[in-house]
Amino acid sequence: MKMTTTERQGRRSSWVRRVLTFVAATAVAVAAVGVAQPATAASEWVVSQDDGYLRISVPNAAVEEAIGPVSQVVVEGNFGPSHNWAQIGLTRSGQNWTATYGPFDPGLYYYQITGDDSKVFKDPTNPTSVGSEPEWSTFFIPGESAALLEDAAEPAGTVETLTYESAVAGEERQALVWVPPTYKPTGKKFPVLYLQHGGGQSFGDWVEVGRAEQILDNLWLQGNLADMLVVMGNGNVPDFSTELLENLVPAVQDTYNVAPNRKNRALAGLSMGGGQAFEVFRDHPGQFASIATFGAGRFGDLSDIPVRQMNNRTDLFRVYVGNKTDIAYNDVYDSLRAFDAAGLEYQFDGVNPDAGHNWNAWQENLIDFAPRLFTHQASDPGMSDRHTALTERFEPPAPGTTPTPFIDDDGFVTFETTTEFADAEYVSVWANWSPGGSWLRVEMQKVGDRWRATVGPLDEKFYHYRLIVDRQSVKDSSNPTSVASEPAWSTFLIEGEGSRLLSDVPEGEGGDLEVMTYQSAVAGQERNAYVWTPPGYDAERPVPYPLFVLNHGGGQSWTDWVEVGRARQILDNLHRDGSLQDMVVVMPNGNVSNYPAELRENVVPAAEEQYNISRNPDKRALAGLSAGGARTVSVLKGYPGEFAWIGTFAAGFGGTNGVDPAAINEGTELYRIYTGDITDFTYGSVINSLPVLDELGIEYEFDGVTVGPHGWDVWQKNLIDFAPRLFQSLPADTTRPEVALVSPETAGPFRDVALRVDATDVGGLQRIVANVYQGGTLVQSTQVALDGAEAGTHEATLQLPSGDYTVKYNAQDLAGNISPTGSFDFSVDVTVPEATVKPESVATGDTYDTVSYKLYDAVGIDRVEINGVVKDLTNNTWSDVNGIAPGVFGAVQGENTMVVYDVLGNSTAYTFILN
Repeated sequence: MKMTTTERQGRRSSWVRRVLTFVAATAVAVAAVGVAQPATAASEWVVSQDDGYLRISVPNAAVEEAIGPVSQVVVEGNFGPSHNWAQIGLTRSGQNWTATYGPFDPGLYYYQITGDDSKVFKDPTNPTSVGSEPEWSTFFIPGESAALLEDAAEPAGTVETLTYESAVAGEERQALVWVPPTYKPTGKKFPVLYLQHGGGQSFGDWVEVGRAEQILDNLWLQGNLADMLVVMGNGNVPDFSTELLENLVPAVQDTYNVAPNRKNRALAGLSMGGGQAFEVFRDHPGQFASIATFGAGRFGDLSDIPVRQMNNRTDLFRVYVGNKTDIAYNDVYDSLRAFDAAGLEYQFDGVNPDAGHNWNAWQENLIDFAPRLFTHQASDPGMSDRHTALTERFEPPAPGTTPTPFIDDDGFVTFETTTEFADAEYVSVWANWSPGGSWLRVEMQKVGDRWRATVGPLDEKFYHYRLIVDRQSVKDSSNPTSVASEPAWSTFLIEGEGSRLLSDVPEGEGGDLEVMTYQSAVAGQERNAYVWTPPGYDAERPVPYPLFVLNHGGGQSWTDWVEVGRARQILDNLHRDGSLQDMVVVMPNGNVSNYPAELRENVVPAAEEQYNISRNPDKRALAGLSAGGARTVSVLKGYPGEFAWIGTFAAGFGGTNGVDPAAINEGTELYRIYTGDITDFTYGSVINSLPVLDELGIEYEFDGVTVGPHGWDVWQKNLIDFAPRLFQSLPADTTRPEVALVSPETAGPFRDVALRVDATDVGGLQRIVANVYQGGTLVQSTQVALDGAEAGTHEATLQLPSGDYTVKYNAQDLAGNISPTGSFDFSVDVTVPEATVKPESVATGDTYDTVSYKLYDAVGIDRVEINGVVKDLTNNTWSDVNGIAPGVFGAVQGENTMVVYDVLGNSTAYTFILN
């Protein structure tokens, strides 16, 4: 990006001075555009990864230095549904406040750091800034959906700062001007789009937050933008029309080679700026050929506007609005009805379903509007893709008239407190509506003696939430739902195809849910478990039903799989779809000191006594989430074969002492492992368990990464995947795959190790695994999934430090058979050669008449290059280069460069000066 500064004196000075100063994008010296401040910490606090995940770590010492001691820290920005403002709550971990969130959609994000609800400060490790919001920083997540917001792939336009005298403001003011690459100060005159910011903003916002420069650059490079200038002025004045028409427009015309006629001018603005654009449209029809309002609808009295002049003198008037969370939504609805009644011609881009009153919406508006300008063709009146008609106002129920949350047909949810928090200072809703299902807070607004918030559109799924009132968790007393293990939680469902498996089935088409009471000798008390039986369950059936024991996690209890996990609805719908075998599902209380004993001696015997279940281990399954997954693994290790079907949701394998891999493999039909993504704190444990299992030779299936955190969104998906796999017939495949190491063929040493392992299996390969060890310690694990191929190859290039290594490799087929584990030793050398000046060299100070070098490399010296001239050597450990003088071996008088290579390609460079 290039920035230029353009200054214009007032007209009374009768002269215009234009100074062009090109400045690198990383050192823009224009205060209004935002100067990058030096970081005050060693590492970034908010790290955005290319896959859309955020890793956040804020030092508590820095927080206390900035705002004093606090009990709560959040990172708040446009992270919420519809890209509205929301808070990522951080957890105190040692000396830092931390969180991992995502994956967020591609786009620009802006944020600030806040302690104890009101103490705001800027992230000093992020050099970005926003002039109108001093506490804000920004970061960009790249991706196809935000391609037009990325920095242009090649040079395009420049952004200049125009300084001019404002008679309205009584001061010198500035505007930013985007200038296309084709602009010249003489010749063809250019049309102009005047683009206005919103309330509380300024002229720099369209560049600093709106990504206007990137949008215009990319549209122009694509050929989708006419040659034009785009002027972003300061609209913070009491009389915008006068400021624009008598100050800014003349300044632009005096400074730039622009067309003076009205047909070559367009005007658009967001929010307040949209209202200002309409004011000019109404009071000065024809001054601008094209008009657009982004997220604006309060246009004053529309009963007496000059409709005929506005229609006849304007080529295009296009209206934009966000979804129901846009504060302009109802205003735009009312204005469109008034336009229709008055006969004012307009185009409506439709309701943006994905964004509210925020920059994400306005960026899309600019992307749609700018290409329509100055094309000498009629603008397509159609709506943008996926946008919808605005057919009615959004009117949640009147305060105090209905239980909350109130959910409309489009997935917008309105929360309302009772009057008990009328004196609270800060109230928010904290729910699992962040991407993947992480918790995210949305601020509520005071409405009378209640607090309200509308969020959406929410994905079709099951939600759990709590209110945060002055930093205290509180139950929404207006919502009758409850979660026994989390007294502050309430729940609700957004219905639709996406949540079909989580919804109630029609009455009479589901199974029965009962409470089983049993005596626990381990806990020393009577306990309960939920039991689901399939539709048509027959307690007298000759063939007993398979048993599936489903465990909750730590801090939970036997009710959670029903109250939050939606296990009943999942099992009912899977069975109704025909994808679930008849079975009895028991959800016990796992909060005991000895879970294997509780399960084997109390839970299972009670189920056998009360239900018609099989005693055959091949017809028994065991699964659990988090701590319940660890309990499941403890049974697998301690009593292999008692449950032939094993599932772990967010739980690693743990220690290996006393583990009998052969017994586990012999007695297990399926061991399937699940994990959330990097936002799941058990992710590392699960991933690190895989090479352990591979090394032990334990057969398993890894479901891959389920996008989401350590939470119910992920575990519901895990159950939906796992349950239909149970008690299905399997092919009798007991043949082990054949595996061979193709490369490396020798023990080395190598600089980069080309690893190749081939495998075959007529039943179909699941994966090939190759793990690298040094001194018995695993240093790198590699594998490839083959998805049933009969022959496959696993290739990887290993870049390792110098040393001796062992690669151990095997293959697993779809039936779980694992080949014998092969082993191969090799060495790596990445040490560069050494060169020392020999005593016989003739030196004068730091320069030489002649110079000789002694060369050493443990693997062998291959060659030297002096100023690009190659001298082959003998591949010995020691070698010499003697008598180097000007004209010898490519050496020259003055500075010379000698590069020494060993036989593996490792190299080092030396410089010397010859007289």
